[in-house]
Amino acid sequence: MTKPALTLFLAAPRGFCAGVDRAIKIVEMALEKWGAPVYVRHEIVHNRFVVDGLREKGAIFVEELDECPDDRPVIFSAHGVPKAVPAEAARREMLFVDATCPLVSKVHIEAERHHANGLQMVMIGHEGHPETVGTMGQLPEGEVILVETVEDVAGITPRDPEKLAFITQTTLSVDDTAEIVAALQARFPAIVGPHKEDICYATTNRQEAVKAMAPKADAMLVIGAPNSSNSKRLVEVGRAAGCGYAQLVQRAGDIDWRALEGIRTIGLTAGASAPEVLVNEVIEAFRARFDVRVEMVETAVENVEFKVPRVLRVPA
Repeated sequence: MTKPALTLFLAAPRGFCAGVDRAIKIVEMALEKWGAPVYVRHEIVHNRFVVDGLREKGAIFVEELDECPDDRPVIFSAHGVPKAVPAEAARREMLFVDATCPLVSKVHIEAERHHANGLQMVMIGHEGHPETVGTMGQLPEGEVILVETVEDVAGITPRDPEKLAFITQTTLSVDDTAEIVAALQARFPAIVGPHKEDICYATTNRQEAVKAMAPKADAMLVIGAPNSSNSKRLVEVGRAAGCGYAQLVQRAGDIDWRALEGIRTIGLTAGASAPEVLVNEVIEAFRARFDVRVEMVETAVENVEFKVPRVLRVPA
């Protein structure tokens, strides 16, 4: 029986960013250096496939530091942690490695610099997300006001409207964030912004690829975890860019084939914490049902690489 023809638009860039790649390497190198078990506070990155793979190698994932013994290494996730966490680890004389993405650390440093200059912070981010919790935890309580939407901007009451700065979570929608920034600047003209945009290069690049792909695709799939902020934003960006059906799937087994009946084109991308093996798995699932022609939609080339901490590097 002849398979229906399907053009699969494959986004580039997609999948792992440099911060995720570095964080996973840190766990793997820690296991090599110190043996199992190695404890990891929070999921190292938001992807079940990656976390399960590291768990099989001997990583133990916990939510809080008090679940870790004093005599085994602990790694802090790529999303970053409040200052109180490494302080407590140091008090307990634990061996700890910080896998915070350097671009998240940049936001932490920025917040501290503004605080030192007497400015109160407004953070654009998602309440409860580990990155937001970690960033807000860099400063004393009350020094960071969280806003999630344009509507939130009207409801905040800063200590001094003339002494404000804003920072953002690194994995937000570029377009939505721009609207919130505009609302902040309209209400607080003196507000100070970051020297360089806080939303990271990988988030921006993946969203631009989706914007290029979405208008010509009957449907679009984003490979990523339901707790992955950057992956969920890709779905939203796809819908906003003109794709009528855009869905988040963790892997091929999650695809709703009935919803895709009759399609002739599909867009495919992956969030920054989704490995390429899952992209290939989804493509093969389509090949089993369609006569697939893959067309790359490339909007940027990435060659960023972050070094692992010195404590894990092997001397040359």
